[in-house]
Amino acid sequence: MIIDLRSDTLTKPTPGMLDAILSAKTGDDVFKEDPTVNELERRFAEKFGMETALYFPTGSMSNQAAIKLHTQPGDQLICDKWAHVYNFEAGGAAFNSGVTCNLLDGDRGMITAAAIEEAISPISNYHTPNTTLVCLENTTNKGGGACYDFNEIKNVRKVCDDYDLGLHLDGARLMNAIVAKKEDPKEYGKVFDSISICLSKGMGSPIGTVLLGNNDLMKRAIRIRKVFGGAMRQIGFMAAAGLYALDNQVERLAEDHKKAAEIATVLNKQSYIENVEPTETNIVIFNLIDELPLDKFINDMNEKNVKFSNMGQGKLRMVTHLDYSQEMHDRLLEILSSYQ
Repeated sequence: MIIDLRSDTLTKPTPGMLDAILSAKTGDDVFKEDPTVNELERRFAEKFGMETALYFPTGSMSNQAAIKLHTQPGDQLICDKWAHVYNFEAGGAAFNSGVTCNLLDGDRGMITAAAIEEAISPISNYHTPNTTLVCLENTTNKGGGACYDFNEIKNVRKVCDDYDLGLHLDGARLMNAIVAKKEDPKEYGKVFDSISICLSKGMGSPIGTVLLGNNDLMKRAIRIRKVFGGAMRQIGFMAAAGLYALDNQVERLAEDHKKAAEIATVLNKQSYIENVEPTETNIVIFNLIDELPLDKFINDMNEKNVKFSNMGQGKLRMVTHLDYSQEMHDRLLEILSSYQ
């Protein structure tokens, strides 16, 4: 039995999802004639109370399209120093949009309205980049699946309104936050100008991300998707997987959160653990004591068929997901508890 907790992107389609894929009605989505894609976009727009959605092959492409929509070359976006749009999208903000990132030192990947306001470059100062966009991430990846307090998101919205800034949400794992905090998706639609939601992480679809926004914004998004090479043809097969996930694999995210919390609890009791970061959703980040070499621990776990991620700077990450069974969970807790 291999226990693979490197990411929640490792899931395979369930039997029900495979049936949905095989029975999907398809058409040419470049002509907007794929009925399943159209239905997926309609459902997500409706769920979040936003005007339009557009299906992308990947989350990075969706985020990069959003940055392009909100900025001009030479502009600046503000985000946390751990933000996915800066750390894990291959420099796309600079390459695709010609913008720089003003990185803030937030708390577990989350930044405050006050810090954002202080970081804004005034348009009157022509020596500095023009700030035009704020990017938040919820839940935070490098921040260990942390969830924003929604009141702080509202405060950020006010700052963006005051300074005429766009506000984009990298919501790759937004459904995790919504389930964990029992929030209304439509509240997010009221606050953000654009939202990117990944279907291939906790929701368990093989591929796909949905970008949401208003009609004016999204009329330009389809052109940017084309420029980025993201136009697809009979993609309804994969959109059907996203619809199945939306209907069947959202509320179960609470199971992943419960298992992650139990892993964190066990790790906190072990003498070889220096620190376990607060665990709110399905990501557990922890550090070893200095006396235990990182390579030794990773190799020892590999020998026991346990896989996880090395995030750098001494941070190790385990991510629970759809294919992480209760049997695997019980075995992992046993391995962690007995490790010397």
